[in-house]
Amino acid sequence: MTSENPYAGQGPVLLDIGDDVGALVVTMPAILEGVEVEINRVGDDHRHPPLHQHGDHHPAEHDHDHDHGRHRPHVAVVARSAAVGVIPSLVFPELTEGRYELYRRPAGPVELTVTIRGGRVTEASWPHRC
Repeated sequence: MTSENPYAGQGPVLLDIGDDVGALVVTMPAILEGVEVEINRVGDDHRHPPLHQHGDHHPAEHDHDHDHGRHRPHVAVVARSAAVGVIPSLVFPELTEGRYELYRRPAGPVELTVTIRGGRVTEASWPHRC
């Protein structure tokens, strides 16, 4: 059984970058604090997994969160302390370089597209249309 980390966002984030791995930090509107954002590499078909059968106990159309071996990273918008005050943000600490789409979970429209470069931290701002 897993549970949420009650201390998430209250300390520094460890970024493991280098070679073809980068990280992403997105400044978010305060109104989105607590919202979960998912990231998907452009061109991957993992965003909308096909419907499937699990047997009689579980209908084919369902909204639970699993994707049969495919990992779709997601993080929550957290108010983080910074030198200039508290800033709502999200951090994806390890992303292979490439182009990514971000959207609110579970499958909202794409609201931000970014390009990740290996060995670098990409910074972006979420559009303020909430």
